[in-house]
Amino acid sequence: MNITGAVALVAGGGGGFGAATARRLHAAGASVVICDLDAVKGKAVVEDLGERAVFVETDVTDEASVQAAIDAAEKLGSLRITVIAHGGPGGGRTLNRENEPIAQDDFMRVVNIFLGASYNLIRMTAASMAKTEPLETGERGVIINTASIAAFDGTIGQAAYSAAKGGIVGMTLPIARDLSPIGVRVMTIAPGTFLTPAFGDADPVKLDAYWGAAVPFPKRMGRPEEYAQLALQICENPYLNGETIRLDGALRFTPKGA
Repeated sequence: MNITGAVALVAGGGGGFGAATARRLHAAGASVVICDLDAVKGKAVVEDLGERAVFVETDVTDEASVQAAIDAAEKLGSLRITVIAHGGPGGGRTLNRENEPIAQDDFMRVVNIFLGASYNLIRMTAASMAKTEPLETGERGVIINTASIAAFDGTIGQAAYSAAKGGIVGMTLPIARDLSPIGVRVMTIAPGTFLTPAFGDADPVKLDAYWGAAVPFPKRMGRPEEYAQLALQICENPYLNGETIRLDGALRFTPKGA
């Protein structure tokens, strides 16, 4: 896909993977809709990008909120790219230290924010892409999900998170098949340990030393820019479809993490 002139909707575009990808796509010539609940961070990214960028405060679990973001994208042109990279809670252990079960609502909240919201964004942005004119190749668009290597080797306390991310991996191929008649590709990136705002105000140097030690090579945490680089490559390569790509430096989680 030729990125120049395309419109990209980036969920979670206010920081981390989303902000890095929005910048990369914008630099390649796309117009970008930054979707995030954090208006301060989202607007800061738009201010940094300048022209061809707008912010829409978006609750990715809410249909009306997602539709408002899509409407904003369609005003800019043909929506061709969706990147789903929003954050959320991690859940907890199945039983606590007193052997009491985790609240079912806590489990379902994690699954809804990651898995349910991802599907919500996929189905709604795919409908927008279906209305566009196909490119010369027959392609109308590409949707990029974000899973995690926890989908394959989740650690202690990650049952809900791993279930949600595993669901994203599991639905990638069938949705790619669902959308193949309209020329929309579906891919998923499964990152390992990345230096993102999810770690809060922790010292980046100490984080890199702690988490990076377990990565075979390179012995450091990933950078959001490396996620963005892969996302751009997925957009540009029309034969990537229906697959999950691990982006983890060959890291495999142990029961207690990296």
